[in-house]
Amino acid sequence: MIPAALPRRGPIARALATAFLSLAAVAVVPSAQARVVALDVVSVEPAFAGRSFGTVGAYERVVAKARYAVSPADGHNAGIVDIDKAPRNAQGEVEFSGDVEILRPVSAGRGNGRLLYDVPNRGAKLGLALFNDAPYSNGTSKAEEAGNGYVFAQGYTVVWSAWQPDVAPGAGRQVLQVPVVPDSRGLSREEIVFDNTTNPAVLDLTYPAASLDPAQATLTVRNNEADPRASLPGLSFRYLSPTRIEITRPEGAHLGAIYEFIYPAADSKVSGLGFAAVRDLVSYLRYEAPTAVSGGKRPVYAYGFGFSQSGRFLRGFVQEGFNSDERGRPVFDGIIPHAAGSRGVYLNARFAQPGRYSREHEDHVYPGDQFPFAWGVSRDPVSGNKGGLLNQGRNQPKVIQTDTALEVWQGRSSLLNTDGAGNPLKVPDNVRLFLLAGLPHFPVIGQKSAVSPVCKYPTNTLFPGAPLRALLHDLDEWVSAGKKPPASRFPGSAPGQWVTPETVPAALAKVPGFTWTGAINRISVVDHGTVPPKEGKPYQVLVPRTDDNGHEIDALRLPMIEVPRATYLGWNTRRYGYGDPHVCGLAGSRLPLAATRAEREKSGDTRASLEERYPTPAAYVAQVKKTADTLVADRLLLPEDAERFVRLAGEGGLE
Repeated sequence: MIPAALPRRGPIARALATAFLSLAAVAVVPSAQARVVALDVVSVEPAFAGRSFGTVGAYERVVAKARYAVSPADGHNAGIVDIDKAPRNAQGEVEFSGDVEILRPVSAGRGNGRLLYDVPNRGAKLGLALFNDAPYSNGTSKAEEAGNGYVFAQGYTVVWSAWQPDVAPGAGRQVLQVPVVPDSRGLSREEIVFDNTTNPAVLDLTYPAASLDPAQATLTVRNNEADPRASLPGLSFRYLSPTRIEITRPEGAHLGAIYEFIYPAADSKVSGLGFAAVRDLVSYLRYEAPTAVSGGKRPVYAYGFGFSQSGRFLRGFVQEGFNSDERGRPVFDGIIPHAAGSRGVYLNARFAQPGRYSREHEDHVYPGDQFPFAWGVSRDPVSGNKGGLLNQGRNQPKVIQTDTALEVWQGRSSLLNTDGAGNPLKVPDNVRLFLLAGLPHFPVIGQKSAVSPVCKYPTNTLFPGAPLRALLHDLDEWVSAGKKPPASRFPGSAPGQWVTPETVPAALAKVPGFTWTGAINRISVVDHGTVPPKEGKPYQVLVPRTDDNGHEIDALRLPMIEVPRATYLGWNTRRYGYGDPHVCGLAGSRLPLAATRAEREKSGDTRASLEERYPTPAAYVAQVKKTADTLVADRLLLPEDAERFVRLAGEGGLE
């Protein structure tokens, strides 16, 4: 059994490696410097059914629980909201705990000495799906869950740990337990878009209601974000429990209408401890307990990767100064925030809701997306504030931020290198920006284009695994060998590369069945001191110029974009009754090219047909190979991925 409490001081257990080989739960006690009180190992077992990865061999899976304790008096923790109000132990520290999972080579000497920390997304492990072209899964026991095995063949030790306090336990999710702020009360706001016909419908509340008196809460509905909030005839709610309500939906509301529930909430959590949890665990694994990572081989470098919400977490992590541990040492040497746009995360706040993120139609004015947007420090011409994500000065990581085409429209990517008035901003030397032309936000490997009941156009399923693998390799060379990565491929390096969203691309003006709306997730200065929030001065949000196919020009362009068989848009549009004409969630669009010139001319489509572009299958393959070879030479595609693209082109086309 694990003791209920372990001493804070003492040596790292000499038998740590042996303990990790045991399937019995054990407690690993760190040195006095570590802010991880103990790492309670639950199990060690073969990963991926014992599958072997190149010269590295097999991996093993370590499941553990980390126990943390931090001092509110330490300046490194002073910015954590409500930490001063949290209960403390006898040493005056705030305690919390969370899940940990580590994948490491069975033969430690075969690892590459790199720790790859994959920030969980709502508790889920998504990094392997992207780097390894694997199915989305929280499992690491089946052979197929490793996908192509890329990161394991390189010898990375992969780590996940909990940082989000409101994640529901189960299904392999990483869950963080943090203290509740005593006697905390305040208004909390929930929004939901059902996008279905269910009536009545259930809404789970993030925090328990402080009162079940319905007169103290308000429920409104509106068809569009900018519409006035209204209480339509037939709209009502009732509490099913302190954390759940039932909503009766009125006949006059669209299926994609926005429902807003404002209620008196209790039991806010010290959610900002999620930043400290990641800081302290990665620091511990790097400096205090290397055996826990690699069986005895100390990790030389640590990289952070985050997709979507997790990428926004990394942006906030750096901005709020958590890339320095309590001894002033660097946590991450380099990070790759993927599909984060210019947004942060709604974490370090009272009654935080870190799962929320602004889109044009959904969650539009939730916190987490206000200035600063860019990595460099600048003066915001709209709010008047000064700041930047790299404002802390010390231990700045090397940054490769990758955005899909969706982030331009929903994540306001233009604010990464333009100010609120549309003027260019300098990108710091330790930052690279890459726009992945034509790619959607959240594709699934192997998924086919389909029609959604909510979105107008067939979905876009282009996958970002290939460029992410190349850029991870570039980041490693940048950190470990000082070899500079490729220059940014992102609009804004020259005038005219950013344009207004109202500018209709000529290539899309006459696509059959397609209508350009110019809809985009705009942003204003928001006053979150009122509930609901109030919008003020607007920012200028821009979009990239496009080519004759409607694809972004100033971007990283994969063969599927450079040698297209369709126009691939990162965004889609909501159908009538579901929020038309607003941007449809995270979906992209696929607009096929006409097969023949005659077909194209009959429809009025101005985009060249397939027969006009590629007179023979061999001509198509040759163009794909030329593009792939150029990307390899530019270090934006690995040779094995270039070969795969050429092979797929010969088998019938890249989709």
